[in-house]
Amino acid sequence: MDILILNGPNLNLLGRREPALYGTRRFEDYLEELRSCFPDDRLTYVQSNHEGDLIDAVQEYGFGKADGIILNAGGYTHTSISLRDAVAAVEVPVVEVHLTDISAREPFRRISYLTDVSACCIMGKGLDGYREAIEFLKK
Repeated sequence: MDILILNGPNLNLLGRREPALYGTRRFEDYLEELRSCFPDDRLTYVQSNHEGDLIDAVQEYGFGKADGIILNAGGYTHTSISLRDAVAAVEVPVVEVHLTDISAREPFRRISYLTDVSACCIMGKGLDGYREAIEFLKK
């Protein structure tokens, strides 16, 4: 299975940014663990701090280049109608992932423009949410 893992703004700072909230591991280190857990699957990783780059990646991989997309849109979860529209338009399932439980955070973080157009939403499981998202896509 070909899966795109797409991380949005500030997720390049995992391991350094607010470790009490987001943990002390870099995503790139965790990605190697994911690849070893799913050796028969191709996991492509893209991270961008730019909204248009995320939209471009969803569109590029969402029409047959991947079998599914795992999307942690970071702050764009709460603000981007354009990213929502891209997720709604593609032909492959998109799994929304959040490291923290956004429903228990600040009021502005409780809004997700992606949940209703995603196949599934996994939140509050830290990095392990990505593993769960892969398992969901493989079913």
